Amino acid sequence: VQLQASGGGLVQAGGSLRLSCAATGRTAGTYALSWFRQAPGKEREFVATISWSDGTTDYVDSVKGRFTISRDNPENWVYLQMNNLKPEDTAVYYCAYERGIRGLGPRRSDEYDYWGQGTQVTVSS
Repeated sequence: VQLQASGGGLVQAGGSLRLSCAATGRTAGTYALSWFRQAPGKEREFVATISWSDGTTDYVDSVKGRFTISRDNPENWVYLQMNNLKPEDTAVYYCAYERGIRGLGPRRSDEYDYWGQGTQVTVSS
């Protein structure tokens, strides 16, 4: 499985960005697709995940009400709409894939086997 993330960039506080991630390769069956981020000097942090089966979502508290995760199962895409961005959202954002999960993806990064290359999001104050 290969993951290709895109959509990062530089934006002013209060602005918006939309991240996309395409999963290609042997993606048959159910799987979790989630977003994580890592700021300089910090550990990788869970951001959001979405259920394969019914579209339910889970977010870290700091992004609730500002970020929206969605997915396109037939095309193996996952998106992260980020609104009202804050300087503390600055990080490299990664999409992650794990096989065999129908519901919400796990929040622990070590439970994912496949990662995208990351896309930089920088929010200026």
